[in-house]
Amino acid sequence: MTDVTPYDYIPADVAPAPPARPRLLVLATSLVSAAIVMGFMGLIGEYVAARAGVVATGERWLPEGVSIPLTQPNFMGLTLAFSVGTIWWSVAAIRNDDRSNAFVAFAVSLLFGFAFLAQTAYLLSLMELGIEATERAVLIYAVIITHMVLTVMAMGYAAVMALRTLGGEYSSRDYEGVLSSALFWTVIVLLYGVLWYVIYITK
Repeated sequence: MTDVTPYDYIPADVAPAPPARPRLLVLATSLVSAAIVMGFMGLIGEYVAARAGVVATGERWLPEGVSIPLTQPNFMGLTLAFSVGTIWWSVAAIRNDDRSNAFVAFAVSLLFGFAFLAQTAYLLSLMELGIEATERAVLIYAVIITHMVLTVMAMGYAAVMALRTLGGEYSSRDYEGVLSSALFWTVIVLLYGVLWYVIYITK
């Protein structure tokens, strides 16, 4: 008589499934991002308080002869907005084991990052604001340069994860590093939104 049991019996000697790997890198990146947000917002708060104090006296906040054009800041924001799409493209690609597209996505994101830094440097030259001119100039440069440093950090993080992805370390089974770099990059872009409004719009 043929056994037609629809169930397969699992042998007793089958090894258990490997335990799920804790996402420690994502957690660490989230904590560092939270600390950066708090520090940056503290710096922004100091800037806003100083500006409010000067404006309350009827004085102009920006030193005489200094102007901040809006064309460059707007294009800088657009550049970073595009980079958010490409950095998350790398996550989607590695989740599908498409390592070549993930590397292209990383490369394009880094290109956007370099473009943003170049535009920021050009904007600072257009402002013609000497950092030693006044305390106000020190605050303006402190906020802008702090964000530039954070952008370089995000680019470095993404570059390391791109090399590890190219080396085959990440795949659809484990893409924690790629996800972490995309998360950190997005936080830095959101901080630019705050900078854009406080520095370049309200002036």
